[in-house]
Amino acid sequence: MTVLQVNNIETYYGAIQALRGISLHVDEGEIVTLIGSNGAGKSTTLKSISGLAKVKTGTIQYKGKEITNKPPHQTTLLGMAHVPEGRRIFSNLTVKENLLMGAFSVKGKDVIQERMEQVFTHFPKLKERLNQKGGTMSGGEQQMLAIGRALMMNPELLMLDEPSMGLAPIIVEQIFDIILQLNSSGITILLVEQNAYQALSIAHRGYVIQNGEIVLSGKGSELVENEEIKEAYLA
Repeated sequence: MTVLQVNNIETYYGAIQALRGISLHVDEGEIVTLIGSNGAGKSTTLKSISGLAKVKTGTIQYKGKEITNKPPHQTTLLGMAHVPEGRRIFSNLTVKENLLMGAFSVKGKDVIQERMEQVFTHFPKLKERLNQKGGTMSGGEQQMLAIGRALMMNPELLMLDEPSMGLAPIIVEQIFDIILQLNSSGITILLVEQNAYQALSIAHRGYVIQNGEIVLSGKGSELVENEEIKEAYLA
């Protein structure tokens, strides 16, 4: 089953065209990664899908339903969660308060507590830091909190934008292990990542974006061995 279908979308920032006919799809149970250089359009693609950036032409479907230019609070309620670049946690709120913000539409204290316990199975450190303000935690812990906040909505599709950015190598390994765990638990993942080798190593499929266009796609295992990819992104 195709969870996400993006058809020939174009997105602008004012007069500047950021995406030029992007088409991709993500099937149920997959990890699909989007790699490319800075400014290539990776983050704009995710923002266009989640409704943070307005699509000028083209269509986006989630589980067969048209969602083009639906606002983020509506796409979230459909079962999509977007963890933005830079984490964007609420620095002055505690870990618990950040997680509760992620459950803004969840009804029932028991359900919320159950979701929180599920988050703690993936991120036990968050339970230890429950009453600590988010802004006082390490970069890795903040990334865990950003993902945990998204998981409070029990998403079917999780979109991650640069989860390894600015993190120490050992923490990067932990984050990618967690991504694999989440996928094994049934969550479909669309991953934007500058660490191309790590991303392609865990992805079922990948897309390469340059100047707002998809220039190459294939299985993760194939792309990681592609000589052009190696030279451009893995050297």
